Amino acid sequence: MTDPSPGPRLAHIDALRGLAIAQMIAYHAIYDLGYFGWLHLAMTRDPPWTAWRTAIVAQFLLLVGIGLVLREARGIDGARFWRRWAQIAGAALLVSAGSRLLFGPRFIWFGILHFVAVALVLGRSLASRGWRTSLLLAAISAGVGLLLRSTRFDADALSWIGFATIKPGTEDFVPVFPWLGAVFAGMALGIAWRKRSFRVGAPLEGIAAHPPPVLAQLGRWPLTVYLVHQPLLMGFLWLVQRFAG
Repeated sequence: MTDPSPGPRLAHIDALRGLAIAQMIAYHAIYDLGYFGWLHLAMTRDPPWTAWRTAIVAQFLLLVGIGLVLREARGIDGARFWRRWAQIAGAALLVSAGSRLLFGPRFIWFGILHFVAVALVLGRSLASRGWRTSLLLAAISAGVGLLLRSTRFDADALSWIGFATIKPGTEDFVPVFPWLGAVFAGMALGIAWRKRSFRVGAPLEGIAAHPPPVLAQLGRWPLTVYLVHQPLLMGFLWLVQRFAG
């Protein structure tokens, strides 16, 4: 009980991740309809759409933090950690290259995968600390990121840190601050959950034992789904526009 292990996988965590992925796919599908001119929505500016995007990113990053604790609890060695990190970093480079072809100067140079690659390195050494430490770091990261602004950070070379006064011209941007706060908050939840031997409360036992299978499968392959869903969506809509428009 002092060092509980969650086993090989937790299907309900996969399902939660799958729920975030399903929302991401829906969000991008609507965005793509606007990209092809079939809808006219200011998804990067209107509060309802930006709030939804913020909620999706927050769900992903909370689960990144919980995942760090799960990995530490399972005793995953450094080689496996860095192999997975290399996959994420490589995928981030693919996103940059692909979005450069699609969006030109608005390409994604520090999106969610770039952020996750940085957050994994920063958070790994803290996964075995107390939940209070992670919660304090979450509050500091979020507070500094939301309150501190300086024109010195407006240049692209520094804006990824999160203190810029203007949002860079890019299709996806997840700066280190305040978003590192979401990862640390997830770690705090994971560490507190670990003290309970990764048990869930009685009202949630049924859902945890039998999560929605579609969501659980989506959550098992988050990186693959992230990489392929937009090419598939945009390719399908391009075919529809070309042959049915």
